[in-house]
Amino acid sequence: MIAVEWIVGILFAFAALASVWRIVRGPSILDRMIASDMLLTTLICVLAADMVFGHHTRTLPVIIVLALTAVFGSITVARYVSRQDPS
Repeated sequence: MIAVEWIVGILFAFAALASVWRIVRGPSILDRMIASDMLLTTLICVLAADMVFGHHTRTLPVIIVLALTAVFGSITVARYVSRQDPS
């Protein structure tokens, strides 16, 4: 079981690093927003995996707040970008 936890941790770390790389490199606000959604999703998955491996549900409220933050952030950026569109 320890090997599975290490493999899952490595995969999550790679996903988080790829997200941070895309946030830093850009080039547009939409690319950065998708990458930040991916980073939040990865964090939610890490917390969910911790709940599975640790047999607890203590971090469930944190997961819900992170999911709501991701949804409202995406809506906000989509509304901002749609107002900036010249067509």
